[in-house]
Amino acid sequence: MKYMLLKTYGPAAHCPIPIEQWSMDEIAAHIDFQRLLSAELARSGELVDARGLAGPDEARIVSSDGRSAPMVTDGPFAETKEFLAGYWIVDVESPERAVEIAAQASAAPGPGGKPIGEYIEVRAIMSAPVTDA
Repeated sequence: MKYMLLKTYGPAAHCPIPIEQWSMDEIAAHIDFQRLLSAELARSGELVDARGLAGPDEARIVSSDGRSAPMVTDGPFAETKEFLAGYWIVDVESPERAVEIAAQASAAPGPGGKPIGEYIEVRAIMSAPVTDA
């Protein structure tokens, strides 16, 4: 069973301080924690992929009618708190294991090294049989 664990920009349950106001050492510790979690999941064979994403200011919205050149704009976007910051894709034995990994990710350190209680969305990755067209 594959799941996507989604990280978003915004306040966390136990840390109202935006990451932009953290010290460089606190940011480095937070990123190191995420790298270590990814390495642990890779060793267990559960990691499919994990990536951090560029900030919302680098995002683009693309729409197309399928006939003419696509429209590419730099907005409108949802509120900053709703932007996706990164993700893990895991292949696990149960939904409970996906939640367990999300809980571990949620406890990433923030200011003072304390767990921030980051909100991690857990979503099953749907699959459909591939058919010959």
